Amino acid sequence: MGKFINPFTDFGFHRIFGQEVHKELLIDFLNELLKGERHIIDITFQNPILQPETIEDRGVIFDIHCRDDKGGLFVVEMQNGAQPYFYDRGIYYLSRAISNQGEKGKDWKFGLCPVYGIFLLNYKMGINSKFRTDVILADRDTGRMFSDKIRQVYLELPWFTKEADDCETDFERWLYLLKHMDTLERMPFKARKAVFDKLLEVADVANLSKDERVLYDEALKRYRDYKNTIDYAEEKGLEKGLEKGIRIGEAKGKAEEQRLIAANFKKQGINIETIAQCTGLSAEEIEGL
Repeated sequence: MGKFINPFTDFGFHRIFGQEVHKELLIDFLNELLKGERHIIDITFQNPILQPETIEDRGVIFDIHCRDDKGGLFVVEMQNGAQPYFYDRGIYYLSRAISNQGEKGKDWKFGLCPVYGIFLLNYKMGINSKFRTDVILADRDTGRMFSDKIRQVYLELPWFTKEADDCETDFERWLYLLKHMDTLERMPFKARKAVFDKLLEVADVANLSKDERVLYDEALKRYRDYKNTIDYAEEKGLEKGLEKGIRIGEAKGKAEEQRLIAANFKKQGINIETIAQCTGLSAEEIEGL
């Protein structure tokens, strides 16, 4: 087991970002993520469970749900594996956080607080995806923001490949630590900023209580089992893909060989019907050689 906790486990993610006593970590991460856009002084953790509006509706359980000192709501999620319609789920989460602000039975005379969705993805969404996807409500023609009430940021962490010495900003240093924390023997960057020194204290496995260590070990086992299942599925999928590729390649090779034989026969003046019988190619194919 590494010296520091794995932040991709449920326990690790909530210990770093989901505790009132350590909230300066989440505040700093969000400020670095939204630098130049929003500055947070303080946050208050909200109930992560939004009850359904009717019996038929679904409830929503967030990883982290908090409100900043200006009234903005933040939904922070960690996702370890790809799921169908994940973008739709992100929109649904934020929509519920917005609709939950409505005052039932009253005229519409209230303003909405902006809702931010921060989604840390421990996988690539696809070949053409990218590290950071920023989503806003904007006019399609001008690109001008239409409303600031819904804001989404998706971070696909496998696309972030910088080493420690290459990190130029504190946000990049945060990302490096999240990606490599459970393999580090020492915490880099702690001399640069007090919050990284705090992270060292919070993430050190040696600082866990006996009960916390039991919970972390269970969460780590679930995470490893899940990753092993995904890795095995990907490996088997790759094997099947290679087998299929080999079969296709062999078929293409055989067809190409038949075309070469037919072309040589044709050069020798052998009639097309005979060539077709010998090679299995159609008369049209042979004519086109």
